Amino acid sequence: MTAPRTATGGARHAVAGAVAAAVALGATELVAGALPAAPSLVQSVASVVIDLAPIGVVRAAIDTLGTRDKPVLVAGVVLLSLLFGAGLALAARRRRWVAVLGLVAFGVLGAWAGARPPGTAAWRPALAALAGVLAGVATLAALAWRSAGPAAEVTTLPGAPASTPGPAWKAAGGGAPSSDASGVPSALEVASRRSFLVGAGSLLAAGAAAAAGGRLLQSREQVSARRGVALPRLGETAGPAPGATDLDVPGLSPFITPTRDFYRVDTAIFPPGVDPRGWRLEIGGMVERPFQLSYEQLLAMPMEEHDVTLVCVSNEVGDRLSGNARWRGVRLDELLRRARPRAGASQLVGVSVDGFTTGFPTAMALDGRNALVAVAMNGEPLPDDHGFPARLVVPGVYGYASACKWLQEIRLDRLGFDPYWMERGWAAGGQMKTMARIDTPVVGRRLHAGKVPVAGVAWSHHVGISKVEAQIDSGPWMPARLGSGDPDTWRQWVVEWGAPAGAHTIRARATDGHGELQTAAAAESFPSGATGWHTIRVLVT
Repeated sequence: MTAPRTATGGARHAVAGAVAAAVALGATELVAGALPAAPSLVQSVASVVIDLAPIGVVRAAIDTLGTRDKPVLVAGVVLLSLLFGAGLALAARRRRWVAVLGLVAFGVLGAWAGARPPGTAAWRPALAALAGVLAGVATLAALAWRSAGPAAEVTTLPGAPASTPGPAWKAAGGGAPSSDASGVPSALEVASRRSFLVGAGSLLAAGAAAAAGGRLLQSREQVSARRGVALPRLGETAGPAPGATDLDVPGLSPFITPTRDFYRVDTAIFPPGVDPRGWRLEIGGMVERPFQLSYEQLLAMPMEEHDVTLVCVSNEVGDRLSGNARWRGVRLDELLRRARPRAGASQLVGVSVDGFTTGFPTAMALDGRNALVAVAMNGEPLPDDHGFPARLVVPGVYGYASACKWLQEIRLDRLGFDPYWMERGWAAGGQMKTMARIDTPVVGRRLHAGKVPVAGVAWSHHVGISKVEAQIDSGPWMPARLGSGDPDTWRQWVVEWGAPAGAHTIRARATDGHGELQTAAAAESFPSGATGWHTIRVLVT
């Protein structure tokens, strides 16, 4: 009966193709990890997806997944690769060259994606892609392309009906070995299936091990690059930032966000591994005196340390894409004065080692705010996730416009150049909006009647917070007790509420350091940052 054989053979080819894709991906990761400064091709393809995806899709992913968007994207790339491999193997059941050509195209895509970042040596991703193609073809050959040799010899027992021998590759995995007249699989068929599954499982495990090994090698390279970095010393006139005392309220965000909890939103699937020994920071563009700094030269310059709150423009009202950290680095305005900006250099562009760009008005870097080329975060050298070896930190400017991680160039330009996110429709400038956020009580958590603290954090763009108020239902606005802070940081706040039983609506609003009340008009984050009063509904029992 040919139909069952075709179905079984098709399933085996699909499985073989998926395993071949997995082994190919594992081989590319292993070779990339073994080669210094070679990019992960999975990471590179995922980055291309981010670059080409419509802005609405990117926003939806960030809103839905938050900081989990990158692992989900990588998993999606891997899953699509497996499906591609399965489909390719099915299409190539009778024309093996189709599978070879498809795998080569798959490798070319990966090599192209890996070579996109500026400064990448194209031969490294090409070599990783070649390893993947060869591994994929070899896997298909082992699982689905066993050559048809001479007809298998079949020994017929006395009195048993004669059987017609078929090609050996069918019994081995290309098709379904015959069953007896009752439809019960023969011993040969059972052994063949077991052999195929063991082989497929073993190769799949090898591919997974190769991928894990490649990631381990890449992570070790990144860790070794940071090992031994001595934290820069502060200048004589710029001591550590004054300490802030946290308000003792359970559930309230701490004044300093622990590094492990600090949000991360960027376009890099995995942090690029930057060797500080070969890294250079270039300051150029529309300047009279362009120059470069090595990492050692940057660390030798006078350092300052400041607490600065950073906020992602994708942060909707009440969201947690914000954090306050202690940053240490060289003043940005001092670097610009050394370079001597020319007339008309109205935009400052930050360029990352992976080609990502930010941009904001040059005037914001020269108006006295504590903008830094930062090299340390919360008392330690910058983590890889947050921009090692150097990044920009600009108080009062959303991250998409200013917070260039893995910084390699500061370029002064005229207005008109559209950095990465402006090119995708986000507003130029990037000035942060005043915002108050309710951290506690938490929506959905049971509250008991009596004394309930209503608390959160509030921030304003480079002018600070002078007042925060909370409102229960339609009652009067109650002034909050404020924690310490300065114009560049958020301030904690708390209101003590005698909560009666029932359903209640809580609102919060902030007034900035100039006495301007936060707008009540609700707007989503795109294209220039969310606005509106944070409002929650709670049930008190």
